[in-house]
Amino acid sequence: MGQAHRWWDKIAEKYSNQPIADVESWEFKLSKIRETLTPDSRLLEFGCGTGGTARRLADAAGSILATDLSGEMLAIAEARGAEAAIDNISYQRSDFVDLDAPEGSFDVVLGMSILHLLEDRQAAMAKAMALLRPGGLFITSTACLLDGYWFMVPILPIGQWFGAFPPVKAFGTRTLKQEIVEAGFEITYDWRPKPGAALFVIARKPA
Repeated sequence: MGQAHRWWDKIAEKYSNQPIADVESWEFKLSKIRETLTPDSRLLEFGCGTGGTARRLADAAGSILATDLSGEMLAIAEARGAEAAIDNISYQRSDFVDLDAPEGSFDVVLGMSILHLLEDRQAAMAKAMALLRPGGLFITSTACLLDGYWFMVPILPIGQWFGAFPPVKAFGTRTLKQEIVEAGFEITYDWRPKPGAALFVIARKPA
């Protein structure tokens, strides 16, 4: 799993209590995800953090597997799921690309605010492709720093050195879309609330 989980373990409690920065955009994305789900849908969320998105989608899906590198994040997610009496979410600590699950076993693979934090996002896209059934959906919301926050790129290594930031990859929306298509997906929907904001994408695995 590398060392990334250590950073997230350390900030898990603080992270869990932070308010959502753009509630309106988050709610819109949730509504678009819910439109793709049925009561029988098998949803996998990787990089689930403290589970807020999974909990909001639980009533729209048949089952959810929520995974994350951070055991501390997952502990909070599981506790809050239990408090909300949600019984169709299971939790697993795993590096997504190493997740042990049968090919074609999910209808939707969801990765929110995670691809830019991965060492190898192309491997994650390939894993999503393998885990989805034919016609299944890969849905992601991703910070594309080169399209609005390019000025942060030179300071990222400094911040990472001092422990202020996790490892972050800088790329633009054009690159991300191209990589999604090159992974074999067809992009059926993309949206950004404003220039520089995270890119939200719904992409389909060929049937």
